[in-house]
Amino acid sequence: MSDDTTQPSAPPRAKVKILDVLKRAERAVFTRPAPKSARAQMKFLLTCAKGSTKAVAAGLGVSRSTVERYLSGASKKPQKRLQAALVKETEAEWQPQVRTQTRQRAATSAGLVISCRAYFGFGPEGTSDAGRARDLTVAVAPSHAAAILTAQETGATDSDLHKLVAEALADAYFRQGGGGRAGLEVKFTDVEWLNISF
Repeated sequence: MSDDTTQPSAPPRAKVKILDVLKRAERAVFTRPAPKSARAQMKFLLTCAKGSTKAVAAGLGVSRSTVERYLSGASKKPQKRLQAALVKETEAEWQPQVRTQTRQRAATSAGLVISCRAYFGFGPEGTSDAGRARDLTVAVAPSHAAAILTAQETGATDSDLHKLVAEALADAYFRQGGGGRAGLEVKFTDVEWLNISF
């Protein structure tokens, strides 16, 4: 019989996908709703591709004839994979000027507002700084917003973005006021939910 009395570890929580959170934040600033029907989405994507059905088909991962069927109205209800691709491509191209202006404002003057429930810790057990789950809503500086948005644009992974968001939260909430906390290392794990807004 073993003396090992350790409890089995809890299953890891699903990670919040920061890339998805940023995309949702961008959709919230659109001034008009994106096209909803498959035909309207195809027409919009065709306009973005300057009339090239070949380019639209390549972007969606379908044949040119499939694109043409939706454009003519012969097909109306796409399968799940095509529907997801249509939504993703349409939202990626929708209102680029609004998206650019909003991102530029966040990176230069407005910053971002980040709300979350996650485990934060940086102090010894038994103190008020001990690690625990906390609900936070903080405005982060434009410099942090610029780093997060630039990383997103250059193809950063969720892990890379997690580190940048953790640093932004640490500076905005735990290190504010400087003093002895300037070099404080903050743990940011077990994220239950996360919202980012411009």
